Amino acid sequence: MKKNTNLRSVAAQTIEKVVEQGQSLSNVLPVAQKMLSDKDSALLQELCYGVLRTLPPLEWIISQLMARPMTGKQRTIHFLIMVGLYQLMFTRIPAHAALAETVEGAVGLKRPQLKGLINGVLRQFQRNQAALTQAMNEGDQKYLHPKWLLERLKRAWPEQWPGIVEANNHRPPMWLRVNRQYHTRDTWLDLLKKQGKNAEPHPVHSDALRLETPCAVSQLPGFEQGWVTVQDVSAQGCVALLSPQNDESILDLCAAPGGKTTHILEAAPQARVLAVDIDAERLARISENLQRLNMIAEVKLGDGCTPEKWCGTTQFDRILLDAPCSATGVIRRHPDIKWLRRDRDIPELVALQQRILEAIWPHLKPGGTLLYATCSVLPEENHLQIAAFLQRHDDVLLQDIGNNGEPGLQVFPDPTGGDGFYYAKLVKK
Repeated sequence: MKKNTNLRSVAAQTIEKVVEQGQSLSNVLPVAQKMLSDKDSALLQELCYGVLRTLPPLEWIISQLMARPMTGKQRTIHFLIMVGLYQLMFTRIPAHAALAETVEGAVGLKRPQLKGLINGVLRQFQRNQAALTQAMNEGDQKYLHPKWLLERLKRAWPEQWPGIVEANNHRPPMWLRVNRQYHTRDTWLDLLKKQGKNAEPHPVHSDALRLETPCAVSQLPGFEQGWVTVQDVSAQGCVALLSPQNDESILDLCAAPGGKTTHILEAAPQARVLAVDIDAERLARISENLQRLNMIAEVKLGDGCTPEKWCGTTQFDRILLDAPCSATGVIRRHPDIKWLRRDRDIPELVALQQRILEAIWPHLKPGGTLLYATCSVLPEENHLQIAAFLQRHDDVLLQDIGNNGEPGLQVFPDPTGGDGFYYAKLVKK
């Protein structure tokens, strides 16, 4: 039996774990949702994602309304006030209900003596909302990104950065991948339409559909039977560029949660696929995905920096390296990335990517293909990383996949398109 508790207080505690403790929202949110009814858990998700998406203006407004920030044991109240402001600014929840429930959240946080403070701050915002909103829109906080990331985007993409930021702040579309082993995209789309749902086929990627209105996977025809998978279209682009063939040995490195592993097997059912990841918990999700789609691949726990420990001297026909990265291309799906990442993380990630690339390159057969991919929009992790790799190796042929003279292909997040992604296709001479 789920507890009947104040979901605003649960939201405040969940957001605090992300912002103050550096925990991932995708880890802490499901735990928090178990405390609530199904109906309330959906609202909890909306509040947590929403606050993290709009954190800079919320922080700025609190700084205008309070003489000093709340610290120590009262810090959770700071995030409760954020939850209240988010509802008043960005949702259709009636103001009186948002206010009353947020103030009551102080009881859930065992701070009933602070109800008056919370009420006072939120009512002060209501009285001054127009002036505060105007002033907020005159500063960088309107972009909803931390300063370090804004500066990196402006330096890297002086013309494109406003579009990247705007796309990051949108709710993401729901992309699907139709399993060609069961249906063509058009025949599955007909099944979807019979359920009163519409989807738009992608003009380039032949398995991809964008749902007109996102829905639960249980409402998708044949989801449990493996007929369709939820996967962003930019991620689907990896397998299109990898071009896996039957009877080849293929390594999917950094493979969790397994979306690309199963896509490889949909494209080449007779391929011998090894899926490797360093995270045991996420590795289990690869097995779950393989089971749902009734597919077979070898799944191993392993570090990309030391492939000799899990594959000896084996060489592969194709390698998909979905490298660990800043994830700055998927912020719209994971807004907590903006607050979990730090500027200092980028050089560390670049160094890790380099180590993995160097370690795995000897395990590609001569004539074989390695597809390097990230869900990042930062050049250091992408075309600059590959340019440096090409300088260090004379046995690499870079395949032209078209990106204005730079190595590889950089895709930016698009409100109705795919996530931000980078691809480089390398062939061993």
